[in-house]
Amino acid sequence: MKFEGVYTAMVTPLSTDGEIDEKALRALVDFQIDEGIDGLLPMGTTGESPTLDHDEHIRVIEIVVEQAAGRVPVVAGAGSNSTREAINLTRRAQKAGIDASLQVAPYYNKPSQEGFYRHFTAIADAVDLPMMIYNIPGRTGKNIENPTMVRMAEHTNIQAVKEASGSIPQIMNLIAEKPEGFAVLSGDDNLGFPIMCLGGKGIVSVASNIIPGRMSRFAASLLEGDLEGARKEFYHLLPLFRAMFFDTNPIPVKYAVSAMGMMNESYRLPLCSMNDENKGKVDDILRDLGLL
Repeated sequence: MKFEGVYTAMVTPLSTDGEIDEKALRALVDFQIDEGIDGLLPMGTTGESPTLDHDEHIRVIEIVVEQAAGRVPVVAGAGSNSTREAINLTRRAQKAGIDASLQVAPYYNKPSQEGFYRHFTAIADAVDLPMMIYNIPGRTGKNIENPTMVRMAEHTNIQAVKEASGSIPQIMNLIAEKPEGFAVLSGDDNLGFPIMCLGGKGIVSVASNIIPGRMSRFAASLLEGDLEGARKEFYHLLPLFRAMFFDTNPIPVKYAVSAMGMMNESYRLPLCSMNDENKGKVDDILRDLGLL
């Protein structure tokens, strides 16, 4: 599989009583594809995976795969801090028809670098499916170091990383050291420009829930070498990127998508709505971009 361009880390629309809103989710898939997104990534952190049970988790993936109908690849979150659980969830997601899985670094139990290696390769051995590793030490409490990532990248099924360490030196060195064919994608919208300039192949984006077409064109311009045009667009979109972290992700992006009329503003506890001041700031940015 070619991991390139922009993959939307999809929100999960919920009804006012907190259940999966299938109609809104299907409409969101169509909106993304109609606007030209490169791929869809349901059931990451942005999809509220920590508070959906496993049956709900798989149902969201099934809906996205069904609605996408092969028009774009679907890379589904199926990770866990339990290797056995991650394997079982990935097998279920594979049966649902995904093109690849996203496997987050085990969180809370904080394995060693050898533990990371054994965890990810065990999943890759057990499920014959392309894998994107997700490195986000700010949430998991432990960084996957470059020697470990390069070692794992030798596995046929481990083909990409969503890098959200926030460390440009680490990511730069990884791009320099990785084997050919292993793709590095930015896990942060606000670092997408520098990471792609350094040789990253794309972005797993939160902002593309709102502006999928613009994000896809932005990444394409970088892949085509139009640095000046991409730089101009990056600074134009930077206020939106920053706004997506006025509160814990996915609270701001879910509010923005709801403000655009595409779903209810509904969350699973312990997540809840952000304050009115931040909502007003998000509204102002959406208006500046012509989205309200």
